[in-house]
Amino acid sequence: MSRPWQTIDRVATPEGALELRQRGERDFLIVIGGRVLMSSTAFMSEVFLAKTACQLLGAKPRVLIGGLGMGLTLRAALDALPADAQVLVAELNPQVVAWCRGPLAILSQDGLADVRVQVEVADVAAVIGRAAREGPRFDAIILDLYEGPHAATQKPDNPFYGAKALAHSRDALQPGGVLAVWSEDPDAAFEKRLIAAGFAVQVDHPGHGGRRHVVYTAKSK
Repeated sequence: MSRPWQTIDRVATPEGALELRQRGERDFLIVIGGRVLMSSTAFMSEVFLAKTACQLLGAKPRVLIGGLGMGLTLRAALDALPADAQVLVAELNPQVVAWCRGPLAILSQDGLADVRVQVEVADVAAVIGRAAREGPRFDAIILDLYEGPHAATQKPDNPFYGAKALAHSRDALQPGGVLAVWSEDPDAAFEKRLIAAGFAVQVDHPGHGGRRHVVYTAKSK
């Protein structure tokens, strides 16, 4: 019989209780409003997201990661990036940052302690908007956010995936920069918006069996 899950921390959010659950030494869940947001045993698509984006970059890349989660996307990016890279992580919830510096650090090999990494507790849309207006620009923006683009639940002015938001992302990137986006499900309308915003788009479905998550890798022209 498997061990029961233990809730080791909980914080209230507008979407419901955000919980960190643990079972054994390395088995974790992040749950919001009773729904599993992330599991430490299923992260192949997140690793693919980071590696695919980072392998397209040149020397001294400057990378923005939107959404920290369990630090697994960050770990994959750090493993793929050179020693002279700079990585800014924008995470909205300070409790998630605390978890990744505490019980979840074992999963990312303490990625937040890497000298290449800075963390800003902020809405990544605001960070992108600031870079678009004022610079400095990024070589890659990696968005690993709850659900990802989702036509059934998002409005056309969505702050991450709407047409205006994609224009901001394009303007926040260096010429030839990369916007990489994780999604729970395919969204054909989002792909069309990427193309309309001036990106060349590659769509991948990493993983085998079960639910097939989607990774959009969009390179600015």
